[in-house]
Amino acid sequence: MSEPPTADLDTRRRRLLFRATHRGTYENDLMLGGFVRAHLTEFSAAELDALETVIDLPDPELADWLSGRQPIPPDMDLPLLHRICASVAR
Repeated sequence: MSEPPTADLDTRRRRLLFRATHRGTYENDLMLGGFVRAHLTEFSAAELDALETVIDLPDPELADWLSGRQPIPPDMDLPLLHRICASVAR
């Protein structure tokens, strides 16, 4: 399967950046939005799919995982989520 046209990826990236930085909780806006802002242009279409999955997670659980208060459960064991957590932990 080929990558979508660049214009489509750019539109998708802009939408995902907005969603990542306007979550509803300031803590997640900073943690998730900061990571997305720094790395969004590097993401492939598959990584954008994974990002959509992360963005659709409920704020309380996401904040717990990103902050390290709770471990990421096995059913959400996404490489991108681990990258975000590692970035936040620095």
